[in-house]
Amino acid sequence: MSSLRIFEPRMLEPRIFDPLISDTFDAMFRRFMTPLRMDFQAPVEDMRVDVTEAPDAYKVCADLPGVNKDDINVSIDGNLITIEAEVKRSKETTDKSGKVLRSERYSGLVSRAFTLTQDVDDTRATAKYEDGVLTLELPKKESIPSKRLAIQ
Repeated sequence: MSSLRIFEPRMLEPRIFDPLISDTFDAMFRRFMTPLRMDFQAPVEDMRVDVTEAPDAYKVCADLPGVNKDDINVSIDGNLITIEAEVKRSKETTDKSGKVLRSERYSGLVSRAFTLTQDVDDTRATAKYEDGVLTLELPKKESIPSKRLAIQ
């Protein structure tokens, strides 16, 4: 039989104002002294992207570890590149008897959008996903020299 615990609010202790120790400092010190939550299997919160440029193309590498290839969407609109991915993670910790002690789930959408200095030829662009890294090869669109109009 489990016992029921009733938590009563604590009475606030009177404090003397001390200009040398402000409430902000006091709150910061209390946060500093609380235990840190370290979870190295945290969900992907933002996408790391590397963009390199060659004379005729751009290369984009985006880190998307643990994402299913079918959950990635890349769109190209001129020089605007958008990468979206559906992230689904679950983690369950059990004891020796198989009793679940902790169960954590995360599901969400991560995305990045950025512009390049030149339009991309989307008909020749390629995408490859391997070992948690999305690699885009984005050939530059041939630039058409501007035409000077004759003024009449």
